[in-house]
Amino acid sequence: MNKNEWPLFEIFIRSKSGLSHKHVGSLHAADADMAIKNARDVYTRRNEGVSIWVVESKHITSSNPDNKDMLFDPAEDKIYRHPTFYDLPDEVKHM
Repeated sequence: MNKNEWPLFEIFIRSKSGLSHKHVGSLHAADADMAIKNARDVYTRRNEGVSIWVVESKHITSSNPDNKDMLFDPAEDKIYRHPTFYDLPDEVKHM
């Protein structure tokens, strides 16, 4: 297998314990172990992360933006799902 045939991996980094992993980019690698090592070298050069996830891109399924109305429209009529009825004090952050 040459480099032109290597699969594409999506890279997710958790910057601190307790936070969510965030997508930081993509890279090609021969396998998942190589993808983790390359992701460490490329995306965490300054100790930015505590955890790395790699997912082969072919295993990710996404919705089509053209189907946004059909997919997300049912949530529009359920206003109780959105905390718009409450006044939050300024001290409350990240809500």
